[in-house]
Amino acid sequence: MHKFSKCLFITVIIGHLTCLVNAQEKTELYKYVKPIIGTQKMGHTFPGATVPFGMVQLSPDTDTLSYEENGKYNKDVYKYCAGYQYDDPTIVGFSHTHYSGTGHSDLGDFLVMPTVGKVQLNPGTANHPENGYRSKYSHANEVSEANYYKVKLDDDNILAELTTSTRVGFHQYTFPKSKESNIILDLMHGIYNYDNKNVWTYYRVVNDSLVIGSRQTSGWAKNRTVYFAMSFSKPFKSYGAKDYSPKEVYKGFWAKFDQTKNFPEMAAKKIKMYFNFDTEEGEKVKIKFAISPVSTDNALQNMQTEIPVWDFNLVKKQGQQAWNNELQKIEVKTAKPEDAINFYTAMYHAFLSPTVYMDANKEYKGLDQRIHKATGFTNYTTFSLWDTYRTLHPFFNIIQPKRNDDMVKSMLAHFDQSALPMLPIWSNSANDTWCMSGYHSVSVIADAIIKGNFTGDVNKALAACVTTANQRYFEGIGDYIDKGYVPSDKNRTAVSNTIEYAYDDWCIAQLAKKIGNTEVYNTFIKRSENWRNVYDASIGFMRPRLSDGTFRKDFDVLETEGQGFIEGNAWNYSLYVPQNPKELIKIMGGDKKFIPHLDSLFTMDLPDEFFAHTEDITREGIIGNYVHGNEPAHHVAYLYNYTSQPWKTQKTVRMILEKQYHNGPDGLGGNDDCGQMSAWYMMSSLGIYPTAPGSDRYDLGSPSILNATLNLENGKQFTIDAKNQSAKNVYVKQVLLNGKALNRYYITHQEITDGGKLTFLMAATPNKKVHN
Repeated sequence: MHKFSKCLFITVIIGHLTCLVNAQEKTELYKYVKPIIGTQKMGHTFPGATVPFGMVQLSPDTDTLSYEENGKYNKDVYKYCAGYQYDDPTIVGFSHTHYSGTGHSDLGDFLVMPTVGKVQLNPGTANHPENGYRSKYSHANEVSEANYYKVKLDDDNILAELTTSTRVGFHQYTFPKSKESNIILDLMHGIYNYDNKNVWTYYRVVNDSLVIGSRQTSGWAKNRTVYFAMSFSKPFKSYGAKDYSPKEVYKGFWAKFDQTKNFPEMAAKKIKMYFNFDTEEGEKVKIKFAISPVSTDNALQNMQTEIPVWDFNLVKKQGQQAWNNELQKIEVKTAKPEDAINFYTAMYHAFLSPTVYMDANKEYKGLDQRIHKATGFTNYTTFSLWDTYRTLHPFFNIIQPKRNDDMVKSMLAHFDQSALPMLPIWSNSANDTWCMSGYHSVSVIADAIIKGNFTGDVNKALAACVTTANQRYFEGIGDYIDKGYVPSDKNRTAVSNTIEYAYDDWCIAQLAKKIGNTEVYNTFIKRSENWRNVYDASIGFMRPRLSDGTFRKDFDVLETEGQGFIEGNAWNYSLYVPQNPKELIKIMGGDKKFIPHLDSLFTMDLPDEFFAHTEDITREGIIGNYVHGNEPAHHVAYLYNYTSQPWKTQKTVRMILEKQYHNGPDGLGGNDDCGQMSAWYMMSSLGIYPTAPGSDRYDLGSPSILNATLNLENGKQFTIDAKNQSAKNVYVKQVLLNGKALNRYYITHQEITDGGKLTFLMAATPNKKVHN
């Protein structure tokens, strides 16, 4: 999705992971893994606590900007996609749900904030935090690790600590001595908030240490309800609430009660609560906050199942052990410590989403608003598919095949519950946001089946793909079927839609071929050639085409706004035929013309006016005119492999790794987009890349690691060894697979999952003899 240039690459320190050589060291790896999760600048990701793929992602939020200002979109809210801004001087509170690295947003449910003194239910402002419940803080007093976050709230001298299980947030607040210690629960708070986003909020005080309730919102996900159960380690001495809902004519007869103080129930559009305590110096007040998509009973059951004790350190340790288990699936040796930091940071990012979307009893709410039970699989949500089909899901097919199998089953459950019906486009919490283009679920499904990682009904899966691809009313598909392209006078992203559909159709064809459905294969392999219909040979670029068949006259190959593309320009999108790169090269004039054209993408000087209409990318995410900070060109560096100069893939990939990824709060050239940017980093660092998911082939590049061992779920190991690799030795002199020369620049999925060893012999000069 959208990008911003100054985006956090969370700093993960893993000992000095350059010494993982014997079993004893591997066994003790957990002791030395100390992931320090840094913070982000431009809406990138959150620095809080979560377990791998956790439903609860508990993190500080640093401001309360509204999505709209004076009836229009407020551009400043874009910085708060994840709720946290590194440069902000105050923390508003700690909410339980967040997106990681998206360019649009939602969530931020159930904000909790500890305070001392007179209760204030207004958050205040960054300039005057004393007027509300927010607090100043310093990065010097902020610690963030995997499944642990700690910060000192300076204004009230409170130490805040957070950890989680999959469905429960665990808070620990260390208070000073006071008879006015408070916990604020803001049911109105949200990310990308606006006046009408809260449809309904509700709470019920069960006793002096347990509160249950819910929140329904209409945001990016139009119909989303989250239930909660909130348990305190210490009884509160009093509590209260305030209804901030707009005044309505009908009020019923609730006025006979004072609902603002010690009243056990309230239902309204906008509620904030508070709880009062007496505290001694250094006393810890703990909170277990469980969420559920189904009911308050399920939320309470989630809490009792996952965190039955009040031992904060135990829960923290269990979550960190879960992270260590995931991180150990790839053991890397690097020349520089910062490269290990980058790699494991990327791995951390990749395992934040998709997120679990079901309760401990396996119940979840479906798109049909009915309660379903996930039988035989874990149900997931947060599918940012326009981004993640490219590299993240192919990465999962190697490292997380069981989870990816469950994710595919989750997509098929989505299809079954959809009123349209369609597979997910960009889904979250029993909703489809319909964000971005293409129907890229089919890529993920095809890739999993072709690589042998799907345990469901393959014919049902194919039928869902075909039905989705034939929904004529979605984003120009009817015209695409009839004309072979989406007309630009009917659709603002007509060109990118056309070429993305063509790729997806190729995936459907490969899936049909895999399971022996010749009729579907013939239909969709023909449709997969529709990219040709928007290629204008007279200028050598993809170009908007009108309903009458003519190309649009007013057209700029560098401009992104109004040119028929989404998050990219003609230069980048014209190279988007991952399913048939050799034919693309041929139609663009063969090696003689294509190679200089591709060279110039990385070296040309992009004019400043390119940025006039964009908020999602700046120069730091661009090399020449290659926009790494947005995804459509993520495969482009690997196109040299399909020419007579594959060594340029090696040089270019290493250049991108060096320029677009580094340590620190601005370490990514674009938003991580639910793990896509990080997956690109890991795959490219390992020297393999899935140029066309839906095939069993990974293109070879230039590994930046010295050695990596992939601990596969089937019990086998696949080792990648880069001999003589250095900052200068970026070229591949020779490749060996299990000791035998590999005279091609690709490897198959089966060759990886069979286990073995891939050896790159690196050099300072290219080998110009071997090419595909």
